[in-house]
Amino acid sequence: MRCFLTPMLLIACAIIAAGASFAPAASDSMVNLAELHVANNGKTLCTAAIQKAIDRCADGGGGTVYFPPGTYLCGTLVLKSNVTLHIEAGATILGSRDLADYPSHVPALRSYTDFYTERSVIYAEKAENIAIVGRGAIDGQGKWFPGRHAFKSRPYLIRLIECRNVRVRDVTLQHAAMWSLHLLACEDVVVDGARINTLPAVNDTNDGIDVDSSRRVRIANCDISTEDDAIVLKSTTPRRCEDVTVTNCTLRSDRNGFKLGTESVGGFRNVTLSNCTIRDTLGTGITILAVDGGITENICVNNVIIRNVRSTAIFLRLGNRARPYWIARPGDKPSDAPPTAGVGKMRNIMISNVQASGAKTAGIFMTGLPGHPIENVTLSNVQVGTAGGGREKAARRLDVPENEKEYPNAHTFGPLPAYGFYGRHMANLRLHNVELSFGKDEARPPIVCQDVRELDLFGLRAETGAKVDCMIRLRQVENAFIHGCRTRNPIDRAVDQSDDCTTIRVLGNAFSEMKSPPASGQ
Repeated sequence: MRCFLTPMLLIACAIIAAGASFAPAASDSMVNLAELHVANNGKTLCTAAIQKAIDRCADGGGGTVYFPPGTYLCGTLVLKSNVTLHIEAGATILGSRDLADYPSHVPALRSYTDFYTERSVIYAEKAENIAIVGRGAIDGQGKWFPGRHAFKSRPYLIRLIECRNVRVRDVTLQHAAMWSLHLLACEDVVVDGARINTLPAVNDTNDGIDVDSSRRVRIANCDISTEDDAIVLKSTTPRRCEDVTVTNCTLRSDRNGFKLGTESVGGFRNVTLSNCTIRDTLGTGITILAVDGGITENICVNNVIIRNVRSTAIFLRLGNRARPYWIARPGDKPSDAPPTAGVGKMRNIMISNVQASGAKTAGIFMTGLPGHPIENVTLSNVQVGTAGGGREKAARRLDVPENEKEYPNAHTFGPLPAYGFYGRHMANLRLHNVELSFGKDEARPPIVCQDVRELDLFGLRAETGAKVDCMIRLRQVENAFIHGCRTRNPIDRAVDQSDDCTTIRVLGNAFSEMKSPPASGQ
């Protein structure tokens, strides 16, 4: 039997196939705000009317609240189980400028974010099967709220706590007064195609997406430009943040592009970052931190381009700030507080196929603590171009402070002794096919390793400055194998090792342009 479609039906099918939305009529499972005559002039506060629509859907077992084009001024909206907010293209949920329109919501779950705000434009706690979709926008009007030290007076844009089966798709999140999307202890989350913008910066700590103590989270195809970290994983509770995938995103930040930490109480496990571009970051491109206890392990970074990064392209830090997650509430007893966290662990990190440029502090900086090394790190197929300009005094500096208790920013350690890679307090470190170069002439060598056990350095290609006397400097290094490396320009010697190094093997390299050939057996 042949089937014939009318022209109008063909057009309708094409719209549906393209994923375009249309203005539906209100029904038991679909509530159209236009049919409820909800004000959309951006001036009339409509919180109660929209909340009534959300409650109607939830009471009926679930459904969709549809926002047709227009501007909906509101305070806090509480999202309920089985409810979807569909924000149509041309529609904007506009956060009120009046803090009184955002009632306090103190979650049952204890976390370090108790210290931060209890207010949100959209809030959900222990809800299931919820979604925020559509090509419209949620605008927090962040410029009307105070700066970084007034957390309690700055609403999140979206805050979801202990929610399950969450979808955020295609929406624009902009001008948040606090973090744009905070996922605290959530499970089974997909964020796809979101556009997040907190620029121009009008107050501090305006993150893009904060994945906090959550599990099974997928973030894909997002375009994020933020004053603070673009995508950041946190663990502000004893619950581990794990099974998180970030892919096909473009990130730009005045701080860090992609970050694990600072809060790491529960730790991080099974995290991947792939096929992303990170650009124009005033801090670090990729930062992995464990400074409040917890175990950070099984982290993979692959196929990432980092452009115009100010501090370092990649920064790994195992520290001991040991900040507790527990903030006292009325009625709490001192004995209720958990013990102070000890030094955590960082291990099993693989970073491959990365191109980076512009770093000023150093290309890559990794540091553990004495007696607490970062373990099992592999860098492969990595190209890093730095700004250069390092001085000879920095090149001889091996007293870089530990900064065990301080906030872990790479630049707070001062000038580093290597322009390309500086690794300290590490065990089982592999650098394979790493290429290092600089802009302005450099007095620092490409690579310095200090207090490192089990170093495997293969296929290094590195540029050296006119006054540099070595390509690789080793201090307190045990059991190193340096092979398959090449010099890009003449130097005095390939490896400068101190007397406290043991079992250093330098074999099968191409150092033919060295001013002084390596000694026999190297």
